[in-house]
Amino acid sequence: MARYMDAKCRLCRREGEKLFLKGSKCYSDKCAIERRPYAPGMHGQGRRPGRASDYGLQLREKQKVKRIYGLQEKQFRKYFQDADRMQGVTGLNLLHLLESRLDNIVFRMGLASSRTEARQIVRHKHILVNGGVVNIPSARVQVGSRITLAKVAADHLRITASAEAAGQKGIAEWLDVDLQAKQGSFRELPARDQLDSSIREQLIVELYSK
Repeated sequence: MARYMDAKCRLCRREGEKLFLKGSKCYSDKCAIERRPYAPGMHGQGRRPGRASDYGLQLREKQKVKRIYGLQEKQFRKYFQDADRMQGVTGLNLLHLLESRLDNIVFRMGLASSRTEARQIVRHKHILVNGGVVNIPSARVQVGSRITLAKVAADHLRITASAEAAGQKGIAEWLDVDLQAKQGSFRELPARDQLDSSIREQLIVELYSK
């Protein structure tokens, strides 16, 4: 499957806001968007903000959310189609599907400093879901599922460091997590006010509904 292999900080600069793609670096003075708050490329500094069209706003929002969750267009469109078929509000359904990904749950639990690192942990078979190894980052986690670390990863230094940092920043309210034991459960689907307020999912719905 295709993956974005270029510098991730360019993505934040292109969207004009922090997407928190680089873990602890995003909270330090080394953050690229703090040092160079303009679009990447040789003409980045010369671009004038101006007023974007409705389509431009919708497209940028879709691109932003894709980059936050590390998805390609085909994957993201499939999530939207699934959300559109579900009962309820399509935009919230979309966010629920994205938040239910295993790599995102591992990140939200504080076992990884970024979704990219969480994806690597899952790929290396370090994550157990209800006692069984799952090494597919996109696997959908069901409400009530228990997430634990494999024994071989229990003392992994990067996981330990991520858990310690998460203890200071806080854990998502819709998860039950024991950071000392490095395990937890997916208690419930998050309410909209428990998710990123900067995401305007209605713009994505409008874009794909054309």
